Amino acid sequence: MLLIYSHHITPRLSYTLQFIFNEVWKYPFEITNRKEDFEAYEGPRIYYGKAPSYTCIHIEPHGLLFETGVQFQEIECFTQLHYPAFFKSAGNGYPFDIFSAVFYLISRYEEYLPHSKDMYGRYPHTESLAFREGFLNIPLVNYWLTDLLQSIRRLYPGFQPTGDVFRFVPTYDIDIAWSYKHKGFRRNAGGWLKKPGLERCMVLAGLKPDPYDSFTLIEQLSVQYHHQPIFFFLLSEDRSRYNKNISPAHPAMRALIHRLKKYRTGIHPSYNSMLQSGLIDKEISVLQNITEKPVRDSRQHYLRFNLPETFRFLIRAGIVNEFSMGYGSINGFRASVAHPFYWYNLEAEQITPLKIHPFCFMDANSYFEQKQDVATTFQELNDYYEKCRSVHGCFITIFHNHMLGSDKMFTGWSEMYTQFASRIS
Repeated sequence: MLLIYSHHITPRLSYTLQFIFNEVWKYPFEITNRKEDFEAYEGPRIYYGKAPSYTCIHIEPHGLLFETGVQFQEIECFTQLHYPAFFKSAGNGYPFDIFSAVFYLISRYEEYLPHSKDMYGRYPHTESLAFREGFLNIPLVNYWLTDLLQSIRRLYPGFQPTGDVFRFVPTYDIDIAWSYKHKGFRRNAGGWLKKPGLERCMVLAGLKPDPYDSFTLIEQLSVQYHHQPIFFFLLSEDRSRYNKNISPAHPAMRALIHRLKKYRTGIHPSYNSMLQSGLIDKEISVLQNITEKPVRDSRQHYLRFNLPETFRFLIRAGIVNEFSMGYGSINGFRASVAHPFYWYNLEAEQITPLKIHPFCFMDANSYFEQKQDVATTFQELNDYYEKCRSVHGCFITIFHNHMLGSDKMFTGWSEMYTQFASRIS
C-alpha cells in the first residue's frame, strides 16, 4: 500500500488521488493527516506538503486542492522531460504540483471560468490551456503519471501498480439514419427540388442502397474484429436545422434500434437539450421504450454541454456514462487524458457518480473542421491510436453512419475505416 500525507484532506485531493491510484494505476493507497503514522510507515509514501525531514517522494502543494470555489489561476507552463507542465515547485522535491495540475485539467476547471462561446454555444477549444500551450494532441496527464511512476519506482523499487489495459471503444452517432429512405413524400420532394438527381429516385425505387446506410458494414467489422461498439441515437421529435433524424415513432427507425440493441446503445440528447432537462428525460424514455432496457450511456448532439448544468441533468436522468468530452471543432484530448474519470462538480465541491469517457477522434472534425483528405485522416487516426495504446489508455472514436456509407461526398472513408479497424482485433 502507498501512504500519502497531507496536513489537510479535501474532496479535491481525495478525488485526484482516487483517479490516479484507483482508476489509472489500480494500486491501493491511504491518505493521512497524522504525521506520526506517516513517519512510522516503512512502505512507499508521498509527502504532500512543505519539505519533509525524511526520505520519501515529496510534492509541494500549489494550493488549488485546498481551495473552494472557482477563481482565475495564474498558470505559467515550463518544460518537464520534453512535455509542458505547470504549478512549478520552488523546492527540491518533485518539479511541480502534479496533483493540482491533474485536477485542473480533468475537472475542466477552466470551463467554469468566464469565456466566450462558439457559434453553437459551446466552450471553444481556442480558449483552452491545452490549445494555447500546444499540448491538445497528447494525453499529457498520462505522460505526467508515467514520469511520476518512474520517480516512485526509483525510490521504492517494489512499487508495481497493476495498471490499466489498452481498450478500443468504437462509437457511432446515428444523427441521420438514411439520406432518402423513410423520409416521406414531402421531405423527399423538397430535397429533390433543392438538389435534383437520379440517385434519390433509384434509392426510393429500391434499385440502389441508401448512401447513408452503413449499418451492415459496421456490424461486420464489429463481429470480424471483436469490437464492442456503442450506438448513440438522436431521437428528437422536434425536427429542425440541427435535429434531422427520422422520427423515433417511424417503424423503420424503431426497427433499426431493435436491430442494433444487441450492442451497447445510448441516447444522443438533441441540440436544445443542453439546458433543458425535460428534453433529456423525454428522449431517454423514448429509447428505453424501444429497447426495453435502461439507458445508462449518453453523448450530447453537437457535443453541446454546459458545466455544471448539463451533467447534473444527466445524473438526475439516470445516466452513468457520459461520452461528450471532446471538441466538435478539432480532434485532441479535451481533458488531456486517455482514461475515463468521474466528474467532479466544482460548483458543489463534490465527486459524482457520472463517469466521463473522453474521446480524441471524430470523423466530422477531420473532414469538416480540419479539412483533411482520407490519407491524412488515416495517419491522424493511427497517431491517436498509438498515443492511447502507449499509455494503456482508452481510445474512443466517433464515426457517423452517413460518413461510412456510399455517399460520393465521403468517397474512400469506409475503406479507410475498414483498414484501420483491421489493426485492432
